[in-house]
Amino acid sequence: MPSANPAHPERYVGRFAPTPSGYLHFGSLVAALASYLDARAVGGRWLLRMEDIDPPREMPGAQKAIVDTLLSYGFEWDGEMLCQSERHAAYRAAIERLLDEGLAYACTCSRKQLEAYPGPYPGFCREARNSLDDAAIRLRVPDREYAFVDRVQGEFRQHLGREVGDFVIRRRDGLIAYQLAVVLDDAWQGVTDVVRGADLLDSTPRQLYLQEVLGLPQPRYLHLPLIIQPDGHKLGKSYRSPPLQPQEASPLLLRALRALGQQPKAELDDALPTEILAWATSHWDADRIPRTRTLAEAQLR
Repeated sequence: MPSANPAHPERYVGRFAPTPSGYLHFGSLVAALASYLDARAVGGRWLLRMEDIDPPREMPGAQKAIVDTLLSYGFEWDGEMLCQSERHAAYRAAIERLLDEGLAYACTCSRKQLEAYPGPYPGFCREARNSLDDAAIRLRVPDREYAFVDRVQGEFRQHLGREVGDFVIRRRDGLIAYQLAVVLDDAWQGVTDVVRGADLLDSTPRQLYLQEVLGLPQPRYLHLPLIIQPDGHKLGKSYRSPPLQPQEASPLLLRALRALGQQPKAELDDALPTEILAWATSHWDADRIPRTRTLAEAQLR
């Protein structure tokens, strides 16, 4: 990917950003489909980003499988796929800036030490001036509330000081935290609209704060209802949700459309994936997405 400055798009730019810790499943499909349709329906760009900055959690072959699955389901993205593993220099530069400005600090607290404090980080290392060696890096949060209006979930508020506390932007093992990487990459790629699952709703105020201190633009947000299993767990790699199969592309795309509140015609039952996506793009209505944080998988058959 070219090492240019962050883009300043004049139109919608969306993205789908899977983690290669496993195969795509039906919940992944719902997120990919919603982000794709929301972009394409207004003639916008749709990007693919691989969030591969946590090697211990990655599954061999998952990245290729994700790309192959998206292609077999008819998805086409703009430009080259961006891998976060190529962006470490940008992450390091942002961390150094935050440290230099006194907005971040080294934390040597272990998980065992913090087990007795289940709430927000108690701030033990805030003024300790620890060495950066063998330490996590935390971002100082202000004693204030951050709020935004989500396109589906409505207004969401969170007090960073009381509810979150100083959060990690670089782990003790040197790996970059999701919160920092996603904010930097969305800005660098010129993303104007973030469409993702409601499990990340709680992360958004932290990202708003990072955007503020780094001087980055704030995208619009749309958090989709999570597809949950009968036991209440979300569909995901952790719970062995069945991977998407190429031969099931058309029926699963139709099922995902219904989960998103869309109303595909019966004539599409025998359509190809590309035909379903073309119909769905021209009929996309985000206002039909259920205004709830979860949807039971059993109701979507």
